[in-house]
Amino acid sequence: MKYVTKTKPRRRSDCPVACTLDLVGDRWTMLIVRDLVQGKRYFAEFQSSPEKIATNILSARLQVLCAQGLVEKIPDPTDQRRFAYELSEDGVRLRELLGDMARWGLKYFRGTKPLDGIRLPQR
Repeated sequence: MKYVTKTKPRRRSDCPVACTLDLVGDRWTMLIVRDLVQGKRYFAEFQSSPEKIATNILSARLQVLCAQGLVEKIPDPTDQRRFAYELSEDGVRLRELLGDMARWGLKYFRGTKPLDGIRLPQR
């Protein structure tokens, strides 16, 4: 396993909600986490998601997630020019936040349903 130096995110305040939002509160980051939880690993797979994230935004968000140590970028063993992404040990803990968001959305937005591959643990 490669050693990753985590970058320290800029803080607006010491509020834990603000700090969390500084890291994952943009429009796309948790959707990338959702896709990783579903088993997507490659750049093109993320782009095939229904929300149609732009390549420059996807690259930027993956870079931030890797810099924070939440996602690992791994050379593909079959093609060293290609990379796969996976949640790190710390990144796996984002499943709890993802599950809470999904449960909230299911409760308050009629007609929504969890996407395939996302199991919501009971609380």
